[in-house]
Amino acid sequence: MKILFVCLGNICRSPAADGVLLHRIKELDLAEQIQVDSAGTSAYHEGEGADRRMQEHANKRGYTLPSISRGFTKRDLEEFDLIIAMDKSNYRNILKLDIEGKYKNKVKLFCSFCSGPYTSYEEVPDPYFGGARGFEEVMDLVENGVEGILNQYGNKER
Repeated sequence: MKILFVCLGNICRSPAADGVLLHRIKELDLAEQIQVDSAGTSAYHEGEGADRRMQEHANKRGYTLPSISRGFTKRDLEEFDLIIAMDKSNYRNILKLDIEGKYKNKVKLFCSFCSGPYTSYEEVPDPYFGGARGFEEVMDLVENGVEGILNQYGNKER
């Protein structure tokens, strides 16, 4: 299973989801079953690592964010089994590249995997221009949603 997380610049939300899922995959010994990557619908930060603030908040929780920003491409639609947009704008931008509508079923919103107190969220808010609380909110959502992804697509025998 190949999973791709997508946000705007690929330096905050999608790298956080990528890092948390990679961490859980390692813990659950699922590396043979699940591959993870992240991308952005813009190329503003191509070649850069995750935002320093996002890294700090992830590190406080024991996660590393190894992804390097890259732009989302049409080829990603073919290569990945599951493409998870962090918000509705990026969801629409992904589907614009799917001119024939062949890949729509594999594109999902991240918050559709959230449970409990996070079911009220429709999108993962962009923390870039906010303060520390915004990054913590993203981490809370990401941790919750990653468990939902694993429950749905991970090894059923765990």
